[in-house]
Amino acid sequence: MIEWSETELLIRDAIREFVDKEIRPHLDALESGTLPPYDIIRKMFASFGIDALARESVSKLLSKSPGSGSGGGLAFGGQEAMALIAVSELAGVSLGIVASLGVSIGLTAQTILTKGTQAQKERWLPGLATFEKVGAWAITEPDSGSDAFGGMKTSVRRDGDEYVLNGQKTFITNGPYADTIIVYAKLDEGSEVRDRKVLTFVLDKGMPGLTQGKPFKKMGMMSSPTGELFFSDVRLGRDRLLGESETGRDGDSKAEVKSGFAVERIGVAALALGIINECHRLCVDYAKNRKLWGQEIGRFQLIQLKLAKMEVARINVQNMVFQLVETLRAGKMPTLAEASAMKLYSSEAATEVAMEAVQLFGGNGYMAEYRVEQLARDAKSLMIYAGSNEIQVTHIAKGLLGR
Repeated sequence: MIEWSETELLIRDAIREFVDKEIRPHLDALESGTLPPYDIIRKMFASFGIDALARESVSKLLSKSPGSGSGGGLAFGGQEAMALIAVSELAGVSLGIVASLGVSIGLTAQTILTKGTQAQKERWLPGLATFEKVGAWAITEPDSGSDAFGGMKTSVRRDGDEYVLNGQKTFITNGPYADTIIVYAKLDEGSEVRDRKVLTFVLDKGMPGLTQGKPFKKMGMMSSPTGELFFSDVRLGRDRLLGESETGRDGDSKAEVKSGFAVERIGVAALALGIINECHRLCVDYAKNRKLWGQEIGRFQLIQLKLAKMEVARINVQNMVFQLVETLRAGKMPTLAEASAMKLYSSEAATEVAMEAVQLFGGNGYMAEYRVEQLARDAKSLMIYAGSNEIQVTHIAKGLLGR
């Protein structure tokens, strides 16, 4: 694949029209945190018929006999290019909207689809897939960011036929408003804490003992509410243990979490492309129209150098996304090491482009009204989101060394 098809370009243009009409006018409210993104996402789903397609897709998945497979899942559902185009276009104007959508659909719903029993899928998937319900995926803790498993302190203990959950999660996308929450916790069974089994549970908003903290104030991705979750003797029936098993394929959740990390990281390439495209567009336009010493600044060689480097980054990351589309269409998923490589390169490229965009705009670039300031803050988050870039280096090296 070397370019988008005519159909894909029509989809891109339709999404751009929606963005211009329904998102850009509300950017200040989204960025200030006074307007949560969820109604805008629902409007987008309704405008493009995504909710109806999701409802139909879930119905087909649930009608299959148990154990017959997920049929491709909810993350792409055979529409890989459309999904990545949408993600990219949205990221260029409001990265936080994509984060809230991606965590709800791509992580929360997908985890239930992959790991849940038939009854659990029927219980939670319909609302999540159509975005009637907002999902959150809670693994990060104050002392276990990059060391997600080893430093995990949130725990569950058996109590008769139930479990009792205690602990805290932080930096949870959608956490303040989520209706359905995937929570990872270590089973307290007496072994060394670092070696304990990690189990996955589904919680619902309003459960006794569950507290959803207020949204954090962040450097970037302001349109995506992020917060803390607190668990104080939350009682969970076995029906909330994903897979309803502590052993075998549906037991320890560590392998499944790593798969989730891979999905997050390949998505970063599309997010980065959106930011690069928007910076590129704004900078070319500014270079043509901004005048100094009686001429357009685009005539200055140092400005031309910045634009040229942006173009190189745009081509490289776009080709990375094209390769990803072909891989997914072939029914394959990049390895964790490959996903980490994509995340590392694209996030660094987007951050460099966005910071250079601020520099190209000069004093105007430092002002929120020109939007490159927002893009720079958003781009930086990609170097931390889905695992810091330092951790990506480790995963890439381990993949190369076969460790």
